[in-house]
Amino acid sequence: MAFSWIDLSVVIVYLVVVTLLGARFGKRQKTLHDYFLGGRQLPWWAIALSVVSAETSILTIISTPGIAYGGDMAFLQLVFGYLVARVVVSFVLIPKYFAGELFTAYQLIERRFGRGLKVFTAGLFLGSRALAEGVRVFAISIVIEVIFRTGVLTAVLVITALTLFYTFEGGLTAVIWTDVTQLSIYIIGTVIALLLAVQAVPGGWAEVGHLAAISGGKFTIFHFHFNWHEPYLFWSGLVGGTFLTSASHGTDQLIVQRLLAAKNKRQSQGALLASGLVILFQFALFLVVGVVLFAFYHFHPPAHPFSRPDKIYPTFVITQLPVGLAGLLTAAIIAAAMANLSAAFNSLASSSVVDFYRPFFRPDADQKHYVRASRALTLFWGVVLILIAIIAQYLHESVLVLALTIASIPYGAMLGIFLLGVLTKRATSRGALVGAALGLAVLILIVIGKAFGVVDIAWTWYVVIGTLVTFFGGWIASVDRIINRTI
Repeated sequence: MAFSWIDLSVVIVYLVVVTLLGARFGKRQKTLHDYFLGGRQLPWWAIALSVVSAETSILTIISTPGIAYGGDMAFLQLVFGYLVARVVVSFVLIPKYFAGELFTAYQLIERRFGRGLKVFTAGLFLGSRALAEGVRVFAISIVIEVIFRTGVLTAVLVITALTLFYTFEGGLTAVIWTDVTQLSIYIIGTVIALLLAVQAVPGGWAEVGHLAAISGGKFTIFHFHFNWHEPYLFWSGLVGGTFLTSASHGTDQLIVQRLLAAKNKRQSQGALLASGLVILFQFALFLVVGVVLFAFYHFHPPAHPFSRPDKIYPTFVITQLPVGLAGLLTAAIIAAAMANLSAAFNSLASSSVVDFYRPFFRPDADQKHYVRASRALTLFWGVVLILIAIIAQYLHESVLVLALTIASIPYGAMLGIFLLGVLTKRATSRGALVGAALGLAVLILIVIGKAFGVVDIAWTWYVVIGTLVTFFGGWIASVDRIINRTI
């Protein structure tokens, strides 16, 4: 079944409506407090859904079904670590964030270690977030290519321009309310696609279960054996997921900015904990979709083998769903892309202005100037992400794994620094910087070694290794300085 003009109309109407929805908040943005924190007037449940939307991206929708299609549901072991991490961040880091008026996560580092280390951690965020988001922008082109057979550049430019428009105008308030809208759309759309796929399998759920069982147990969740090489085992998932999400939700401005927008500490904690239930449901849903599509394509083989697992779910949406519904679900997939992209633009701009522009270039400007600067830097990061997305098309790894791997390298150093600041009193700025340098160096060596086949450590351990090396390396370097002072 081809993608009809009705489907195309649905997609276009969706893009126009969501862009206008976000842009309508533009007149309310008069100060940095409004533009980057939503005036701290946003309800906790909207923040919870926005957190899920921000960490999801298009990668979850197009890559997670592919993981279950080719394997089983073991990815959920990583999600259990996501849940543990939310408890850690809620009770270890969020109280520190609400001890003062903060706009970014890295101001907490400045308060504890000074400006130099704040610049280092903020710089790590800007670089790693731009790279990871550039890969996510490229993921959009995978969907557009399946639908329209267009090139990467056209797809990336259209979606990026529309997302930039409402993020530019409406700030975090626009981002969060469009997040809520888009999360609802793609969850409902995915449930509908799942039910239709099951209906198209002869024998329905019973046959799906039978095929899953005889194909290696595709509904299997737990794998308790241990090795360093496989990412989706119980301990690598639980421990790796805990460290990864402690870093992403506790030190990455993309998520922390939402938590800082809550009315108070209690609502921020409630939003983060509630988001855990939603993220568990969401990942379980997309993994089940992958298993069901395995059964579907067993009975209805594709005309051509899938060139990459990321194309399995988009291809089903475009070629198998009824007219109109295919357009709605395509809009749902694009919704996830735009939601994550808008979050990235706003968080990159907020860190750029608060951590770099305001303190180093215009410390005494008025609020209107900072809002204008924020919008200009939003546009700047839009251009940067487009360039990275164009380069990412030449990489052949799963875009989900690629983005998580990119993020994992600096996350260990960042989480290690934050833990040194929060859990110890003796750690020094110099010691933390030495520890971070060691953590980054070790992970870079591991990644290079893996590329040449010398080292084989699953990416789920990267943040664990980076955090421990940074923390203990920073502690030893700090203790050495303290001893020297004493002598």
